[in-house]
Amino acid sequence: MLKKKHFRSSAAISSERKRSLYLFQRQLGVKWKNLQLLDHAFCHRSYANENAYLPGNNERLEFLGDSVLGLVIAQYLYEYLPDLPEGELARIKSFVVSEHSLSEMALKLGVDSFLLIGKGEENTGGRQKKAILADSMEALIASLYLDSGMSAVRSLILRFLQPEIDKVLQDRHRKDYKTLLQEAVQKELKTYPRYTIVDRSGPDHDRTFS
Repeated sequence: MLKKKHFRSSAAISSERKRSLYLFQRQLGVKWKNLQLLDHAFCHRSYANENAYLPGNNERLEFLGDSVLGLVIAQYLYEYLPDLPEGELARIKSFVVSEHSLSEMALKLGVDSFLLIGKGEENTGGRQKKAILADSMEALIASLYLDSGMSAVRSLILRFLQPEIDKVLQDRHRKDYKTLLQEAVQKELKTYPRYTIVDRSGPDHDRTFS
């Protein structure tokens, strides 16, 4: 029999924290039946380390959420893009579930305001770190999956990541010259090309290298 993970009990969640979690649910338009699951999804390792009474951090949820997210996106791409080959589907999926996309999704949902992080992380801007935001997003996905099932979590994921999928599809007509060069060099010379970056331009999320 599968044993359920023990989370912080509702009684252990302060009234102020509960109000905060209720606010998040209203903003998101989704309600968790188990408030402990939602609370646990926001609990970063640094916070759990500073509060020994807590049963753990959100890393196990993150592990599960990564797989749930991957399945939702893979199934969506498979069903709605029947003419694309496996390689193209994999490239789109890789972009959509990337740290950048997930951290942007987390910011849109306001996840940064509800995170429980340690003092050290707080002092070094942890709420804005892409890795922490992306990991927390995966944990949030897992918590909703465990609480309400696949249909609810699929709806949430696609509501916010559909624009990212559309963005990739709009750019599909652009040739990936780096990939073409790499494939040609591998085929003819049996080795990988070596690159030297001469210049960089554009914002961090959309860099152009030459």
